[in-house]
Amino acid sequence: MPMRSLKQALPLALALLALAACATQPKGPPAPPDPASQMPALEKRIMTLVEQERMKIDPAARPLAADAELAKVARARAKDMAAKNYLAHAAPNGDTSASLLMAQDEKFQGLLGENLAAQHYTRQLGVSVDAFARRFLDTWLNSPPHRENMAFAQYDRAGVGAAVNGDTVYVALLFATDMGLPPHKDGDGAATITRFASPGAASSAEAEKPAVPPIRLRGALGVAGGPQRAQTAH
Repeated sequence: MPMRSLKQALPLALALLALAACATQPKGPPAPPDPASQMPALEKRIMTLVEQERMKIDPAARPLAADAELAKVARARAKDMAAKNYLAHAAPNGDTSASLLMAQDEKFQGLLGENLAAQHYTRQLGVSVDAFARRFLDTWLNSPPHRENMAFAQYDRAGVGAAVNGDTVYVALLFATDMGLPPHKDGDGAATITRFASPGAASSAEAEKPAVPPIRLRGALGVAGGPQRAQTAH
């Protein structure tokens, strides 16, 4: 090859070598999935782990059926907490899981329990469904009121809601039982809510006053009200 042609070809050869080197450099790890897309799987995993733990604590506990009505309320509560960045049994506007449930099903009566939790995440690491579900479960198990709520043997249905904001996953876990009470009828009077400190306290109140209408439970802390058709605690 003439000298001039060799000089002209050299930059091109060097450029091709540089491109080849760039193409063979190792790529970084793939970006984690969008945390919002992980919420349905997280809800299912939490439901599975909670049921397994209930059976360990009390093999005689009633199995939990996944309840679409409870899940709808739980998701509404989780989304509201994520949107407004708070963790509480009552929203800033006063809404609770009990009031939302009564608004969509005014004939619901029984005992409603609620456990809440929040967990931070980073965009670089994303949300590991199993790891986050297990941390939520451990948090409730290590809190006596939440453990009691989760393990209450008479609950027979549950619903889970999960939502995210910029750096936090919020979860609402709801339980319910009709306490063996007959369905509410139109002539039974307007629905009201009373809160109790625990499902055990609600059950004791019902046992002591068998003529008092159904009990509704919502979480771990609360105050008692007067005679009601529906009662709740958180």
